[in-house]
Amino acid sequence: MKVESGHNVQVHYKGTLNDGTEFDNSRERGNTLDFKVGSGQMIKGFNDALMGMSEGEVKTVTLPPEDAYGPRIDEALRPIPKEAFDDDIDLELGKVVQGNSPHGPFFAKIHSFDEAEVVLDFNHPLAGQELKFEIELVSIGT
Repeated sequence: MKVESGHNVQVHYKGTLNDGTEFDNSRERGNTLDFKVGSGQMIKGFNDALMGMSEGEVKTVTLPPEDAYGPRIDEALRPIPKEAFDDDIDLELGKVVQGNSPHGPFFAKIHSFDEAEVVLDFNHPLAGQELKFEIELVSIGT
């Protein structure tokens, strides 16, 4: 059987950046990634890479940003008044902070800050990156 849209699959994968830095690995967590192909649960390139694979097959794919988490968007950088942050928060560049907005909770990375404001980056941490995945198809279900 080969993977088609609508199949439930179990995969192991390792994700790396161009410089070889590993950003995720299902084997290290000890669990397969289980999802329905074509359901929108996964990034486009990962989903598409599974199409036509057979159980036990291993494939390595390199995804451009458009097929992964998209390009970095400048509009996703938002200035927030510094007084919106608790006094005890340690502001440091690159630190991920959690907050609440009228639309619910969010995570963002501190892009920059000064005396008056903190600029938060709401881009996905892997946005703008080319990603390499080694994917092993463990099982296919219907």
